[in-house]
Amino acid sequence: MLGDVLLITEDHKKAASEILWYLDKIAGEKVILAVGGESGSGKTEIAHEIARALKKRGTPAKVMHIDNYYLTSPVERTPWRQEHGIESIGFTEYDWDTINRNLNEFQEDQDRVTMPCIDLLTDQEDQLITSFKGLKYLVIEGLYAIQAAANLKVLIDLTYHDTKKAQFERGKEPTNDYRWQVLQREHEVVQSLRPQADLLVNKDFSVSPLK
Repeated sequence: MLGDVLLITEDHKKAASEILWYLDKIAGEKVILAVGGESGSGKTEIAHEIARALKKRGTPAKVMHIDNYYLTSPVERTPWRQEHGIESIGFTEYDWDTINRNLNEFQEDQDRVTMPCIDLLTDQEDQLITSFKGLKYLVIEGLYAIQAAANLKVLIDLTYHDTKKAQFERGKEPTNDYRWQVLQREHEVVQSLRPQADLLVNKDFSVSPLK
């Protein structure tokens, strides 16, 4: 997302380093890593730190922000949710057809690819033209990233209760009563995806296998 705020700490670097150890064990010309977790849990920071480390190795990775793929725009989302009820919040809000198309384009090593990109400063829905040509790694991150087809799925085990400070520091969305209801619902959906994860980033940012 354009205008996103990244607060990369030593904890994020530690988790990224441990995830890379597992990533190195996966063979294949094209590898997809999914990093999921609740708002403020550090998934974007960890994903970018992994991509940065891969670039240093000479194997650049593309980061795909799956929260760019909502069916509704940022401006429309809250009114839509309020109209349809809190139970409407979840991974079904994503445009999975476009997500899967982009994942297939990565696997096919396509050179000219169009991806959605949300500008957080204007709430505009932009289109990003990029290339997957020659890239071995695609790192997808977002609330429900581990719902996507990936070779390695990582869930960050921090809830919105644990990350309240980060919510205020980042200031991406208003922290009113309705926002806390949304975070509670997202918590329930993210936890329902937990069995799909291969790795868990614990509260101390150590990494352990779930399978």
